[in-house]
Amino acid sequence: MRISFGPARQAFSDLFTGSHTYVFVPALTLGSFWLGGEAALVGVSLLLPVFFAAASGFSERPNEKQTRQDDFSRPASHEDVCQALETAFSAAPRTGRTPACLIVQLDDFDVLRKRFGLRASEDILCQSNNRVRTVLRDRDIVAQVEKARFVIALAPVQRADLEALLQISGRIQSAIAEPLLIDAATIYLSASIGFCIAGDAPEKTSEPLLEAADDALAEARLNANGAIRAYSHEMRNKARFPNVMSDNVECAFENGQIQAWFQPQLSTDTGRITGFEALARWCHPERGVISPTDFLPAIENSGLSERLNEVMLFHALTALKSWDEAELNIPSVAVNFSSQELRNPKFVDKIKWELDRFDLAPERLSVEILETVVAGPGDDTVSRNLTTLANLGCGIDLDDFGTGHASILNIRRFAVGRIKIDRSFITHVDKDQSQQRMVSAILSLAERLELETLAEGVETIGEHAMLSQLGCSHVQGFAVARPMSFEDSLPWIERQLAKLSAPPRFGRYIG
Repeated sequence: MRISFGPARQAFSDLFTGSHTYVFVPALTLGSFWLGGEAALVGVSLLLPVFFAAASGFSERPNEKQTRQDDFSRPASHEDVCQALETAFSAAPRTGRTPACLIVQLDDFDVLRKRFGLRASEDILCQSNNRVRTVLRDRDIVAQVEKARFVIALAPVQRADLEALLQISGRIQSAIAEPLLIDAATIYLSASIGFCIAGDAPEKTSEPLLEAADDALAEARLNANGAIRAYSHEMRNKARFPNVMSDNVECAFENGQIQAWFQPQLSTDTGRITGFEALARWCHPERGVISPTDFLPAIENSGLSERLNEVMLFHALTALKSWDEAELNIPSVAVNFSSQELRNPKFVDKIKWELDRFDLAPERLSVEILETVVAGPGDDTVSRNLTTLANLGCGIDLDDFGTGHASILNIRRFAVGRIKIDRSFITHVDKDQSQQRMVSAILSLAERLELETLAEGVETIGEHAMLSQLGCSHVQGFAVARPMSFEDSLPWIERQLAKLSAPPRFGRYIG
């Protein structure tokens, strides 16, 4: 049995070290002179410094204790993280202990900030920061380096392995996932995490370790909200492309790298496929699949938004035609269009020309518009275009409903036929009664306005089941399927149709 003297040593140190002990020095010296004369005075004067030095040796080093105090007295910075990592790397040959670095990114924070405002978003960040710190040790340093990103320098430990870092990441995610009450609204957060262990870092210094953790976070964000990824050497070649977005986005169009991927939508009544949504993906030859959040700003800055709309529409209608030729019954496909494209007076003519080109009925295409477009100042061109398309037979879907404060008048004015309930209302709807009441109110409004409803971001079977019970017509999300390439969509559709056609199995009754 191994006995630890740590607490006893710390108590001894606290008793005989610190500023409070100095008040006894005059009494000790005076008493020694009174009892033993000059010889005793000299002896005490010589022994006291040795005693205090020995007692303070039991305590932790001043810089470590100061670091702990500083962590709670002021916000840590990027420089604090780097300094802590550098100190750990320098001491590693002597102590055998190595550090690790994690980077935590709150998912969809921009959406929350637009929905709740600046003051509420700052409150969300503050509470998230505090929650992260509660699951870490005192000597771990947490620095908020961007609006919704936290860098964590884990204090050196004897064994920092993959399993330990996964457990820490899981605890951080669980702490962040606890519901927040902001302005009488319940908010559920998720966080993506990338981390790197010192032994896997390209170099044994702070900056390469931080960059490696950032590469792991970028890989996590490519997959799904709430993903966790550990750094691997293959990630560096995928992530280190300076200015690749702005410099190569036009070449990506020319080389056919910008493609449409498809996410299915299901009926909650029958389980049948009611359509697909076309989502932009950049299939980079070296970086792999890049999500739109990483390259759409570059497309907008390059003035290529209209080009993207054309590519997405072409791929969507091509997929519909191919599904028809394969005798797979897919009713429609939804395509997102930018506000700039919707304001084009020739927009309807372009849509009609493409539908005629592929010999497809207008009912096979749904035009998705953001709620912010409908909620903004009235635009006669947008209204006329959408009304004409609706009269033609195209579906008009209102995306991200609940985040843009669209009025009922504008919903009617823009000929909306279906609202897509934002995922912020869907998260934990099977567990949170306030979420259920909110979704029920939206569904009641849609029913009175004779609108179809589709829930976005359905990630669990429980959410799917609850939405079905509440009366939501359609669902879309990871609980159904992730976005997939056209080639992958064919076997997925066949499997889904096979599930529906297979008769249910019942156990045999034995009398």
